[in-house]
Amino acid sequence: MNEKIRFVLVGVVNTVTDFSILFILASVFGVATIIANVISTSIALSVSYLLNKKTVFRNSDTHNYRQAILFVVVTLSGLWIIQGIIIWVTIGIFSSLHLHDKEALFGAKLVATVFSLIWNYLWYSRVVFRQEKTSEK
Repeated sequence: MNEKIRFVLVGVVNTVTDFSILFILASVFGVATIIANVISTSIALSVSYLLNKKTVFRNSDTHNYRQAILFVVVTLSGLWIIQGIIIWVTIGIFSSLHLHDKEALFGAKLVATVFSLIWNYLWYSRVVFRQEKTSEK
């Protein structure tokens, strides 16, 4: 299976994990949106690292601390900075369209997720897992 297809499939698993936890925390437990997003993305980060390392980029190096640190920096930048900004901006736009809060949050999170997936693939494939990447495209 193509690396990009594997990345998308892993992204779907990560996104379902992230969205599920976000909405359970925010809707069921009343956790503030930004805090719920930090918690949900942190959990999804762990799942993402393992699945990307083993499934997408097929890396078997068990002692590559540089790779793990780069992965965390790239992912957290995408999740906490890029998603935070995009969610904030998009909620403002969606709210001006008179969408309900939950619809605005869902739409904003969806837009932010697309941006962070593109960000992640570009950095993972070109920097984080560069040495371990196969010739498969």
